[in-house]
Amino acid sequence: MPQSRRAGRLVVPQHAAPADKMLLERSAIEELSHHADPWRVLRILSEFVEGFDALNDVGPAVTVFGSARTKPSDPYYTYGSQLGAALARRGFAVITGGGPGMMEAVNRGCQEAGGLSVGCNIELPHEQELNAYVDLGVEFRYFFVRKNMFVKYARGFVIFPGGLGTLDELFESLTLAQTGKIEHFPIVLFGTEYWNGLLDWMRKVVLGRGAMSPEDFDLVSLTDDPEQAAEMATRPLPVQVEEPRVEAGDRKAEAR
Repeated sequence: MPQSRRAGRLVVPQHAAPADKMLLERSAIEELSHHADPWRVLRILSEFVEGFDALNDVGPAVTVFGSARTKPSDPYYTYGSQLGAALARRGFAVITGGGPGMMEAVNRGCQEAGGLSVGCNIELPHEQELNAYVDLGVEFRYFFVRKNMFVKYARGFVIFPGGLGTLDELFESLTLAQTGKIEHFPIVLFGTEYWNGLLDWMRKVVLGRGAMSPEDFDLVSLTDDPEQAAEMATRPLPVQVEEPRVEAGDRKAEAR
């Protein structure tokens, strides 16, 4: 029987290229045809519909990111499990990438504490199964569709130590917050020892060259305590009330 894996409502041969790779690279056949990409949009649309349908009733949730390579013997695995439990006790579901490592830890802690444990998995060249602690699992072909679900159905983010994928998710969330695409949205970095070097570099180099503003650092919080991380991630940021603009004519009228 040929090896296959579940991808949405389709069964994809395991040797097939991931959908993201097929979308971003033009094959020799596509060089001769102008019709492949427009039809692919329908598949992308169907993936959004399936994701929205699956996650629409999740309720209040926090999305947690972190390395898939974290071992159960790592202290961060224990912290992740404690965070998942702390969020469950507050009535929040957790949403992770559904894989091993930190994702498994958070899903495990949440499920064992009686909370709803959600995993948004991704089709990869080397198969990544949903971990055993996911109550509601959705598999995506496209990274950008999956990322949309992480943001849309969460009240905040907690980001544990991780590699390139975790850094991508961190900076995308900071960009969305900085540009106002998401508002009053807590972003919590867990692990001061891990993240301080990056924040120091951003202050000295990025801020030093004028490429960001000092207030951008207010977008992120830092902690080493799972209970505090849960409290930070579920506490909406204060709404910034803008003062009404006063036009030149109004100023003249006030002066009179």
